[in-house]
Amino acid sequence: MTSLNIGLVGFGFMGSMHAQIYAQLTGARIVGIADPRPDSVRAKLQKLGLNVPVYDSLPELLSARPETQMVDLCTPLDAHEADALIALKSGRHLFCEKPLAPTLTAADRIIAAAKMAGVMAQVGHCIRFWPEYQALRQYVRDGRGGRLLSLSLTRQSSRPGYTVENWANQEQRSGGAALDLHIHDTDFALALLGPPRAVHARAVFDYSGPSHIFTLYDYPEVVVSAEGGWNYPSKWGFRMGFQALFEEACIDYDSVKSPTLTVTRNDGPPEPLVFEAPATGESQSGDGNISSLGGYFNELRAFVDCILRGIPPIDATLEDARTSLAVVFAEIESARAQRTVAIGATT
Repeated sequence: MTSLNIGLVGFGFMGSMHAQIYAQLTGARIVGIADPRPDSVRAKLQKLGLNVPVYDSLPELLSARPETQMVDLCTPLDAHEADALIALKSGRHLFCEKPLAPTLTAADRIIAAAKMAGVMAQVGHCIRFWPEYQALRQYVRDGRGGRLLSLSLTRQSSRPGYTVENWANQEQRSGGAALDLHIHDTDFALALLGPPRAVHARAVFDYSGPSHIFTLYDYPEVVVSAEGGWNYPSKWGFRMGFQALFEEACIDYDSVKSPTLTVTRNDGPPEPLVFEAPATGESQSGDGNISSLGGYFNELRAFVDCILRGIPPIDATLEDARTSLAVVFAEIESARAQRTVAIGATT
């Protein structure tokens, strides 16, 4: 296979990001977009300079464009399971935005359907593919700073006002900031260190659910914490970052600083830590709280490459996404009950 035909479902912030990436990605071609707001989609496509047919639903898209080989779901969380099962049962490969599903039972049904269909699937846990976070993973693998002693992760945002029908602020549709925003850092901790033994969390709850959460993850030899919230004032903006302290170094990442990534070794001064970022530029749609295409580009390029080469993905798999779901659900339970929650066999 030398080229991949893609059906894109949902054309809000993330759908438009993905469309811009596929337009730059060798070997990928969008053959149709499914969204119940066709006029809005066509207007945005015109603004982006893209010419793609638009359909009202995924079944309509698959019927009209039978050459579709992969389905990319960029819909709200509450729509993931139904569309994922349609795609998988039709024999198409699946890319699904995170979180994978609203419940572990729904995630299990998606995993089972993918196995039954014998197709490839990957979930949009893009932080595993974000250049600065990739640099930290490589630094840990290389052992350059000695043993990792502690890791703190942060993700803070103005309340999302860019989602269609304001679905992000409806707990029953998004799961709140803990499930929609903070899960990025939970997933990264799992990618780096595996599942923790337990979690201890506190959270601010409001009409959108857990809108700001603070978690300690119980690992035997590393102290790990994460904070994630989207209950900041409307003009506050967005910020993500981490600090990783090693025996012989400290790596700091702050998305609003330049350089974003620095390392301080022993008694030396802080200096930029070199990392590789794809030359993709910024989003032209003007939606959302992140404009960089870099991490999104990396994840889609990785998955498209897996399909074209016939090699299943090994990062951000359906099983990885289910584990991250399980841990975040444990965090929310811990925050509600104000007690430590063990991470058991369900992960």
